[in-house]
Amino acid sequence: MKNPTECSAFSLTELLFVIAIIGILAALLLTVVSKSKAKAQQIYCGNNVRQLGIALNGFVQQNHVYPLYVNVDVVKGGYSEHYDNWTEALSYEELGISKSVVPYFTNGVWNCPSANWYKNEPAPNTMGIWFSYGYNFLGLNSPGKNAATGLGGCTTSNYGPLAPPVSESEIANPSEMIAIADGFDGSFVIQRASWQDTPKYGNPFARHQGRANVVFCDGHVESPTLKFLFEDANDAALVRWNRDHLPHREKLSP
Repeated sequence: MKNPTECSAFSLTELLFVIAIIGILAALLLTVVSKSKAKAQQIYCGNNVRQLGIALNGFVQQNHVYPLYVNVDVVKGGYSEHYDNWTEALSYEELGISKSVVPYFTNGVWNCPSANWYKNEPAPNTMGIWFSYGYNFLGLNSPGKNAATGLGGCTTSNYGPLAPPVSESEIANPSEMIAIADGFDGSFVIQRASWQDTPKYGNPFARHQGRANVVFCDGHVESPTLKFLFEDANDAALVRWNRDHLPHREKLSP
């Protein structure tokens, strides 16, 4: 008979079994927490994009045109409400961000909490800033080709789309026209034409589990897959890049 004064204890096998169960539960908990965090960040980013869409619509309502991608005429006093580029136009005209806030591109609604850029790479723009979000400035177009079909301007040069700005009435289907979306190369534009060849700095594919937050010209937000945005060649995917709501297959890169 067992002496009642003797202390009971786990055997080694039982102890290892308990440790294994605890490890499994901890792993499951970490997975749930990680997914919850990623979902929360995606929602936060989606709200940022929505706020940028509201700012964009505010600019359009006031000026009846979309902000220029870059405004090379600003030094001559041309299109002064567009400032140097579309990010400044939205920040100073609509978002109430002071010019003294530098760099405003990485503050508040301009900053996606899921974006992690490679710090050992130079930022891919002359301002030296990593941008979280990009403007559909060019439409479905290949670099170097004319007749931009996006929002950034009606003429093109080495700078990209230029003045005159795209008028509000030129958008054939605002609910189907991409305006601003998650950016994936750190620049302040988003374009399909160069997706395959553009260096992906940081975590573009894992940023929102293979999706991107997109605000359209009517202000609604969607989270399509990256495949739909950048690879699908059906009309439903292509028309969303162009202000005339046509697929423009002739603009696809060979």
